[in-house]
Amino acid sequence: MKKQATFYHAGCPVCVAAEQQVAEAIDSARFNVEIVHLGESKSRIGEAESVGVTSVPALVIGGRPFHINFGAAIADLK
Repeated sequence: MKKQATFYHAGCPVCVAAEQQVAEAIDSARFNVEIVHLGESKSRIGEAESVGVTSVPALVIGGRPFHINFGAAIADLK
């Protein structure tokens, strides 16, 4: 059974570059990866915060956030 991974970003250049690297690096045989653009899906900001995302880009696997570089703080997206 595949594990769920969610990649949150805001569409900035840092986020887009990280999205491309995540897409290449994540083993699609092991993970279902959902890409969430929080600039376009503001209704999901609370969801990201609830799993500990404080800035984007961030990859959440198994309910744990992994922050990648720094594109924007969650507070800036609200």
